[in-house]
Amino acid sequence: MKQKYIVRLTEEERRGLKELTTKGKAAAYKIKHANILLKADADGPAWPDKMIVETFSVCENTVLAIRRRFVEQGFEAALNRKKQERPSRAYKLDGEAETRLMALRCGNPPEGYSRWNLRLLADKAVELGIVDTISHETVRQALKKTRCVRT
Repeated sequence: MKQKYIVRLTEEERRGLKELTTKGKAAAYKIKHANILLKADADGPAWPDKMIVETFSVCENTVLAIRRRFVEQGFEAALNRKKQERPSRAYKLDGEAETRLMALRCGNPPEGYSRWNLRLLADKAVELGIVDTISHETVRQALKKTRCVRT
């Protein structure tokens, strides 16, 4: 199968990658990406993708993605992970909703309960219309962020 993305490293890039892999002072993913680039180098070992996959225990898609990023975006993009441009989900609780949740938490618990728990708070927040839906985990994170004491 003909390779679509051919990796050709300069001497300087090759030297930098070898230094990165031998020092071991970088993130594990970065060292792995450096090793993949070194072995995929057409002017060097030029290992086939299957051999790289077996040697470094990665998916074929990982090797392909690193090759593609190197060819299309350059050396640094191939070594580093892509930064998330925006959160994948919008936050359920904005400042006002968080404040109302804290006020609810500081109030008296429902009849039959001695104190609030996370699920009760989540259910009550939906009931009062503070948010449309919310999980107890989101409530926990909001309480933790504000260092709210449960007792």
